[in-house]
Amino acid sequence: MKMIYDVNDKPKFGQILVFALQQLLAILAATIAVPAIINGSTEAGMSSSAALFGAGVGTIVYLLFTQFKSPVFLGSSFAFISSMIAAFAGAVSVSAGYLGIILGAVFAGLVYVVLSLIVKAVGVAWINNLMPAVVIGPTVAIIGLSLAGNAVGDLTTNPVDCPFSYAGLICGLVTLFVTMICSVYGKKMAKMIPFIIGIAAGYIVAVLFTVIGGEGFKFVDFSSFNDMKWIPDFTFTTALGAFGEIDGAYVGTIAVAYIPVAFVVFAEHIADHKNLSSIIEKDLLEDPGLNRTLLGDGVGSMVGAFFGGCPNTTYGESIGCVAISGNASVITIFATAILAIVASFFAPLVTFLATIPSCVMGGVCVALYGFIAVSGLKMLQKVDLNDNRNLFVVSVILIAGIGGLSLTFGKVTVTEIATALILGIITNKVLGAKKESSNN
Repeated sequence: MKMIYDVNDKPKFGQILVFALQQLLAILAATIAVPAIINGSTEAGMSSSAALFGAGVGTIVYLLFTQFKSPVFLGSSFAFISSMIAAFAGAVSVSAGYLGIILGAVFAGLVYVVLSLIVKAVGVAWINNLMPAVVIGPTVAIIGLSLAGNAVGDLTTNPVDCPFSYAGLICGLVTLFVTMICSVYGKKMAKMIPFIIGIAAGYIVAVLFTVIGGEGFKFVDFSSFNDMKWIPDFTFTTALGAFGEIDGAYVGTIAVAYIPVAFVVFAEHIADHKNLSSIIEKDLLEDPGLNRTLLGDGVGSMVGAFFGGCPNTTYGESIGCVAISGNASVITIFATAILAIVASFFAPLVTFLATIPSCVMGGVCVALYGFIAVSGLKMLQKVDLNDNRNLFVVSVILIAGIGGLSLTFGKVTVTEIATALILGIITNKVLGAKKESSNN
């Protein structure tokens, strides 16, 4: 698809700020959701502001390693949630648990470093051979489709005891349709910031429901501004002094909880970069190179966890925002990272963003996740689906991914996306080998 701003283009300063805010809105919900989930399962008390700071710093590290050639934002990884919970569960204190998640991020990051060195030595041709379009296309599609339930769930979220069951849906649909109309019919700037305009429209409707409808329609909770925290609780500050509280057994537990998951996220790393490559029509696995993107992701994840606790990963929401807005400018991603860091210290902004109702963000996510799915399907345009070999490969990946086929080995969970990708690779190789032998 044609980008309005390419990777190396530099929009005007005012435009960059607006584009960065749009990117921040796209990644915000998921980035701060991870620490919220951890807090719901443990007594960790992780800071959403610190996670936002860690995402910003981690993204800057990624951009430095990739020489500002890859417009990717790193945010809190959902894949490591069970690993982080295990770190707190096995710790003798909360401080030791925080030290454990930092150690875990280091283990996971080192996996990426090792993989980067391997790629540097042998090249990326084996990646393209292992994951051709018939494999990577449907895999990218299920990254979006697997999130469909989350989008619809958010879209239909209402306040507790809301007397009108479709109130949230109205807010979400207003957001979605305003976003789509701006993207398709908007002129100049409106066409490039459809999410900001859509979210603003949905937010206004939610505020009207809150003001006019009374307690049952309380979509926006303004009381959040009464208890704002200006300084994030950084992970490393809580972990200080906990070295004497951990032993070899605990470190081993952390290693087992984090290292296998890193290999799973590696598959999603490749799928995300392949997807973005198809959107911007530039092979990021070749330039800046998979070895650099892996180093950026791995080291960025370590740095992000040091500050915010959450290992980082490439974000499909950010890639979807690039596709819909037509803005692949890496300067925008850099500005987004800076804005995330600044916002983490500016309590009113973080609090305001947190008051955006789930139903409004659900309306945006319908478009974001849908674009991820469609961009994956576009990779299949040149694949001959009249060939049963290709048809079976695509079928296995789609059904395994959408059906939620995941595998659990102890504390390690192979996500449905990684499972589908592995099955697709195996299917492609088995049927390919069979086809080759029949031609001899």
